[in-house]
Amino acid sequence: MKAMILAAGRGERMRPLTDHTPKPLLMAGGETLIGWHIRRLAACGITDLVINHAWLGETLQAALGDGAAYGVRIAWSAEREALETAGGIAQALPLLGEAPFLLVNGDVLCDLDFAPLAEMARRLDGEARQAHLVLVDNPPHRPGGDFTLHADGLVTREAVAGLPRLTYAGIGAYHPSLLASLAQRSPVRETLLNVFVEAMARGTIHGERLNGVWLDVGTPERLRQADHIARGWSLQ
Repeated sequence: MKAMILAAGRGERMRPLTDHTPKPLLMAGGETLIGWHIRRLAACGITDLVINHAWLGETLQAALGDGAAYGVRIAWSAEREALETAGGIAQALPLLGEAPFLLVNGDVLCDLDFAPLAEMARRLDGEARQAHLVLVDNPPHRPGGDFTLHADGLVTREAVAGLPRLTYAGIGAYHPSLLASLAQRSPVRETLLNVFVEAMARGTIHGERLNGVWLDVGTPERLRQADHIARGWSLQ
């Protein structure tokens, strides 16, 4: 199984730190944000990775190379201009292949064990099930959440009384069919939210609630929080 790490963002709210350093290469607890993901993926046997890049992409690629230092193999998907999230994934589909894959945002910090998520990915058939999303309790900067999680695991856009309203963690398992229609559309403007909403209308998106550490490292203050958290993690 392969995994894709999204690493093409500019990181405007993190400036000036990201003026000369790609956001995924910012340090937390003695390791880069993206490095923690690579370590956790490798630990569960996922060693074929695809990473996209745009802003300071050469710096990111020079730092990680082919992934040998982490015991993984990295294929790079360079974007001449930063695409919206769905467009970036669609461009990388030839590198990802025809099987379900994992996806993780390069600028979040989490302690997720990717092995159970990989098992969920294997259950995606591309028709009745196209994606399995990891959802988290709503952070202070997103109090209204993104989606509703139903008791049977179905995820919908609309709020439903009595059901939890949660935030997408930027982590999930995806079947390539979810992005297949983007070949006839403009990848520059295609957001992952648009893709989700269309699929949710078909009832093909499921998910789970993460009970663990998760932080959207979007500001210098949250980077300091991430550093404090990750200092307690092992680099072995």
